[in-house]
Amino acid sequence: MKRILKLVFVVILIAPVLSGCRKDKGDPPVLPPAGSMVIDFSNFASSGKGSAYADLPKGTENSTYEFAALVAGVWKLIINTTLFVPVTAFNKAFSQTPEWIDDNLWQWSYTFEAASVSYTARLTGQIGTTEVIWKMYITKTGNGAFTDFLWFEGTSKTDGSSGQWILYQSAQAPQACLQVDWTRNGDEITKVKYTWIKNNDPFKTSYIEYSLFSVDLDAYFLVRYYTGTKFSDVEIRWNTVTKNGQVRSSDYLENKWYCWDSNKINVVCPAP
Repeated sequence: MKRILKLVFVVILIAPVLSGCRKDKGDPPVLPPAGSMVIDFSNFASSGKGSAYADLPKGTENSTYEFAALVAGVWKLIINTTLFVPVTAFNKAFSQTPEWIDDNLWQWSYTFEAASVSYTARLTGQIGTTEVIWKMYITKTGNGAFTDFLWFEGTSKTDGSSGQWILYQSAQAPQACLQVDWTRNGDEITKVKYTWIKNNDPFKTSYIEYSLFSVDLDAYFLVRYYTGTKFSDVEIRWNTVTKNGQVRSSDYLENKWYCWDSNKINVVCPAP
């Protein structure tokens, strides 16, 4: 009987210690929205007339829209090449179940394909007091193989209202090249800004900022791009439903607003 009482007494003493050793996993961090990496260029599919580095082509009835599309296209080309694999990897994470690794650290591990090439992704999310720290490691086998390349990293507010990504160019040239800043209001991404941050690059400090507003021309691009000799600033506004819009440039068009209608045809801008 005494032995039993001693055993019960020991169990009572060590129970709090054992309980204290168990770590509460808690809930995994919520992934930043897919739109945090993506600017919508769908309204600007240029026919290829003219050049973003020259004045408007003369005698074309859709020259205003074409100028806006060509300027946006400079950034669209950069993004399509730089972000294709990491964006594909990130989007795949939304269909995966994360694994608890350690105190406040979670990991998503999975395979995916981009342009018919197979990759393995390992996304980690470390929960802090006010922010989550994200790191995406990607592995490729076969031709041009690399292992656990940190392709992008970033932070997001724990309430999901804003964040930032830093993307690295490639496993062969692993320098930081693109910074993405984003904000969200409710379920809607309200602003995404890409800034080219690659050192020793003439395009460094170029950017495109995409914003949404509750006005008639509800979408907005603010663009700074390198023309090959200098930087040029361009503002583009358009309606995401009717597709009409306007553009003005610091170097061309006498810095005045020029407009197009829902058919992309040049029109006189309404009086301010």
